[in-house]
Amino acid sequence: MVDISIHSDANAAAPLIELDRATVCRGVEPVLREVSLRIDAGRHTAILGPNGCGKSTFVKLINRELYPVARAGAPAVRVLGQTRWDVFALREQLGLVAPDLQRDLLMAPGLIAEDAVVSGYFASQRLPPYRDVTTAMRERAREALADADAAHLAQRHLASLSTGEARRVLIARALVHRPRALLLDEPTTGLDIAAQQRFLATLRKLAQAGTTLVLVTHHVEEMIAEIERVVLLRGGRVFAEGEPEQVITSECMTALYEWPLSVERGHAGYRLVARD
Repeated sequence: MVDISIHSDANAAAPLIELDRATVCRGVEPVLREVSLRIDAGRHTAILGPNGCGKSTFVKLINRELYPVARAGAPAVRVLGQTRWDVFALREQLGLVAPDLQRDLLMAPGLIAEDAVVSGYFASQRLPPYRDVTTAMRERAREALADADAAHLAQRHLASLSTGEARRVLIARALVHRPRALLLDEPTTGLDIAAQQRFLATLRKLAQAGTTLVLVTHHVEEMIAEIERVVLLRGGRVFAEGEPEQVITSECMTALYEWPLSVERGHAGYRLVARD
């Protein structure tokens, strides 16, 4: 691993996520291999790497869908300082935005956007008939939709929305608990360029308002200006980590993707260009 981080006690914060030599297997093959990293609360972080590097496994590990290989000694995974979490309690602290979740919600017939957001209180794909939905829940759902620039979609059927509109509803659902952080898994997948830019503008607003972002992606174009730290994954291991300008370089990207690449940086952010 190449570590080109700049460490400062002044920037220290309570860890949001800590991995200590975490290994995760899918079947018999390890997908994450003794990964150690720390993501601080309040410090917007991107996890970047090519397909198959372990990004989705990282998300599922943090979201308690997968578990590390058992071992003696210190716990391999801590989220907000805890090693054990009830999934419902975890979602209140760490909101998830992922295309897979969006597909699941779209399978619920007749679901309107506001109800999709309220369903976040119950970690379900629709409103459970046996649970009471309070006025306070409805009011908070509308606030979350406004925070995600989706207030005008509240009474629209989810199935009638564009992919970009539905993705903003998904952000509102993740925000309904006022979580400390959002975990975003390939959040612009399926969006056209205009919807992507609107979505990233929403993320910038949330970051500036104080919601910590953990962005998991293989697109450097998603690296909004508020991202302060980048962790590169390759082959299930941490390949490099540090501040964006130190890590998002032509040399690092060429090594990461094993293809000659140049990094261009402009007012809109980063862009990778394949070299001849």
